Amino acid sequence: MIHRNLFDDLKNHLSKKEFSILTGARQTGKSTLLKQLERYCRETEIPVVFLNLENKTILAELNENPLNLLKFLPESDKRTVALVDEIQYLDDPSNFLKLLYDEHADHLKIVATGSSAFYIDNQFRDSLAGRKKIFQLYTCTFDEYLELSGKSDLREEKEHLLRNADFNSTYIDYLRVEWESYMIYGGYPAVVTEPDKQEKINRLKDIRDSFIKRDILESGVLNETAFYSLFRILAGQSGKIVNVNELSTTLRAKNDTIDNYLTILQKCFHISLVKPFYRNLRKELVKMPKVFLLDTGLRNCLLNNFQPLAVRADRGELWENTVFRILADQIGTEAIRYWRTSGGNEIDFILSEGDPSNAIEVKFDHNQVNANKYKLFKEAYPEIPLQFLWLHPFGQDFFRRTYLPFE
Repeated sequence: MIHRNLFDDLKNHLSKKEFSILTGARQTGKSTLLKQLERYCRETEIPVVFLNLENKTILAELNENPLNLLKFLPESDKRTVALVDEIQYLDDPSNFLKLLYDEHADHLKIVATGSSAFYIDNQFRDSLAGRKKIFQLYTCTFDEYLELSGKSDLREEKEHLLRNADFNSTYIDYLRVEWESYMIYGGYPAVVTEPDKQEKINRLKDIRDSFIKRDILESGVLNETAFYSLFRILAGQSGKIVNVNELSTTLRAKNDTIDNYLTILQKCFHISLVKPFYRNLRKELVKMPKVFLLDTGLRNCLLNNFQPLAVRADRGELWENTVFRILADQIGTEAIRYWRTSGGNEIDFILSEGDPSNAIEVKFDHNQVNANKYKLFKEAYPEIPLQFLWLHPFGQDFFRRTYLPFE
């Protein structure tokens, strides 16, 4: 059985007192992870029950009284794991979790998934402080993409390239083809496991049209057309600064409405807003974030552009968005910043985990790399090493260059 990378983290957290909360966009595989945890518990003789709150009978019982959950637990002297899928359907999920934690955490462990509507709720953050650990499930990484698409041999080849600086792979062209496919179609599991390219596109359109619509409904968005229009604009501006005033004018909507839609898109795990890194407030632009989508396949679907990289006008932007996802997988979105001065000097990414450790400039083609253009940054921050990441030419050192500096 193929497991996502997050499976081991969730499995290891089963013994902890805190409840485990699994977040992520729809269709990223949260329910599948819960099912795999259920199988693991049964195989290791951990008492377990799986409750899907799309089942109206179970939902009604738990809404009536959170303590009714105890009726579903198997009889056991051991601490029981309750896997609760789609917890946002409860009338008051935060109170449900708080009550069960405060009164029964010694013999009950809850692992719950829920949609964005749950996590937007301030009650969730306030009442569950110290009672939960949040796990973020993104769409598939490139390694997971290779495994799910039945190409574990190529994953092993990639790992061999990373571990051995002198190794030259005879499969490098196959890895390049898969990497480009990953950039174009993204990492939603249902898309990854679909071999036909047109069906991949159809599945992405279904995610765009059906599942994001559910996000819109549950988040209380009133103007669906404006929301979709904003999402498409952001897809076309990935890697660019988000100017709420300009978006407000373009969409003929209030600034507060745009801010609300941006918050919803973040809480639904579709976009990430990268904050600026600065030390000199007068010289450096510090207010507006840059936007990236959390799945490049969805980005391309919103733009209706699934062309090969070689003929894409936006290949540089697509590559930068892909680098963002690599960094997000490795260090989390909160540790990523960008640098820009009021004069327009810019560095794509500053990794600010603790003391700033790396500055990264992204170029599609190695021929575009010109270290002399970044003299101002080097003078301002001599302690921060500047690295360049490029996609073309895709050579033997691609993965060593793209992954190793940040691990």
